Amino acid sequence: MKNTLQYCIVGISYKNADLPTRGTFSINKVQLEALLSQAKSDGLQELMVISTCNRTELMGVVDDPMILIEYLCKWSGGSVSLFLEKGYILRDLEAIHHVFRVGCGLESQILGDFEIIGQLKKSFQNSKKQHIVNGFSERLLNAVIQSSKRIKKETELSSGATSVSFASVHYILQHVEDVKQKNILLFGVGKIGRNTCENLVKHTQNDHIVLVNRSEEIAQRVAGKFNLLVKNISQLKSEIASADIMIVATGALDITVDASLVSKDKPLLILDLSVPSNVDPKLSAMENVTLINLDELSKLTNETLTNRKKFIPKAEEILKEVETEFIQWVEHRKFAPTLKALKKKLLNGHEDEPGQDQEFPQMVYRLTGKVASYLKENPSKADQTMAMLQQVYQLDSDLDG
Repeated sequence: MKNTLQYCIVGISYKNADLPTRGTFSINKVQLEALLSQAKSDGLQELMVISTCNRTELMGVVDDPMILIEYLCKWSGGSVSLFLEKGYILRDLEAIHHVFRVGCGLESQILGDFEIIGQLKKSFQNSKKQHIVNGFSERLLNAVIQSSKRIKKETELSSGATSVSFASVHYILQHVEDVKQKNILLFGVGKIGRNTCENLVKHTQNDHIVLVNRSEEIAQRVAGKFNLLVKNISQLKSEIASADIMIVATGALDITVDASLVSKDKPLLILDLSVPSNVDPKLSAMENVTLINLDELSKLTNETLTNRKKFIPKAEEILKEVETEFIQWVEHRKFAPTLKALKKKLLNGHEDEPGQDQEFPQMVYRLTGKVASYLKENPSKADQTMAMLQQVYQLDSDLDG
């Protein structure tokens, strides 16, 4: 498969890079559009990009993974040298297996977090708009979605709430007494912010929740669902002053909560769910402030997460079943040009000889069909068989025909 597919992933994840490093390599919407546009103009046919709080990955078909590394570094704040130190490169079967594991929640920082499958779907849609995905990526994504659905249905790997937003609320419930009476400030109402808001309302029974967002109109729409209060971003400092708990889920590339905004007069718990971090690290040195980031939240070892580990073997069994079917499709796809050339060669030879049996074309289709079945049933002999067909029928020059 190596010589025909050359599927490759380059990435940075929580497994080998801390939060600041992951933030350096994160890619926003504007950067993503520019990256995909450049890749398309460079002639790439298959490329997907995913950038979340836990990972940034480029997945595509390229001759050299350095192409993807350079795209990543050009449109993020990362450098090639830092990537080579902290990043990873996966090729072909290893890369495909990785996509399956990621999409099925087995590589999530919080085991069983299936929000990633939605992010993979969005990644495909972004690339499709730029016309830089084709049949391979679509087939792969559909297979991963199939695995994910089966794992959710047939195991309890995703039992209970499984997300960063839930982990933050779980932390609050574990570490804050009488949380129902505390003043909670949620800064940022993007996807993570909205999910956090819903979990806050559901699990804390707190009606002292204030929303602040750069777009007050968006905050009002979110607040309307839960009957919460919205404040203008100009009031951020005063709202921080009155808050007992602050959750930051903004999508900014820089610090949005500067140390100068936080008073030293009262205790404040800050949970920073942003990548890159949007909270001034100086705040961790303030005696009255407890600052918790994503990596610390992911270390939760509650009973629910521990229980999910029991279902990893079953989940991997399902994944392997669907992945094997996909690999078979990939292998068959690899042989398609040779089979097509063989069919064309035989049919062209028939046309050049008048008086031949009219059923000959059907015989050719049956023959190539049997060859395809043989290749599928005998994968270890496939390359040898293909080489023999190309030599006997002199198909090399016809492979593109």
